[in-house]
Amino acid sequence: NRALIFPLLIREGKPTPFFTFVLALLFCAYNGYLQGRSLSNYAKYPPGWLKDPCFITGFIGWLIGMAINIHSDHILRNLRKPGETGYKIPRGGMFEYVSGANFFGEILEWFGFALACCTIESLAFALCTLFILGSRAKQHHQ
Repeated sequence: NRALIFPLLIREGKPTPFFTFVLALLFCAYNGYLQGRSLSNYAKYPPGWLKDPCFITGFIGWLIGMAINIHSDHILRNLRKPGETGYKIPRGGMFEYVSGANFFGEILEWFGFALACCTIESLAFALCTLFILGSRAKQHHQ
């Protein structure tokens, strides 16, 4: 969502430098490769894993996180009317509870994924997401 869909839906705003775009694309491709390879080649799940409370809780966490993330992005995209500039504080959805609802949703999404997969690679990505987006959320809050 963040890498492909969100940028296409933005009406106005600062353009992303090409180098930043390339680095983000490479990161997403490499992470996708690592996650996919881990799940397809190394992860071993017992029969009935899809009914296990760990998987179900993780899947629900991922689903709720994605819904929060997408809804928060929708709120952020529609903060300003066309031609309007200046800072606006987002309202509605999870923004009523946390100032970085989009970051919170993405962090929840990846920790849900890590819980559902139970692999070291998915946990490592969830922790990296927490540290990177957590620091961005703190900056945005200030």
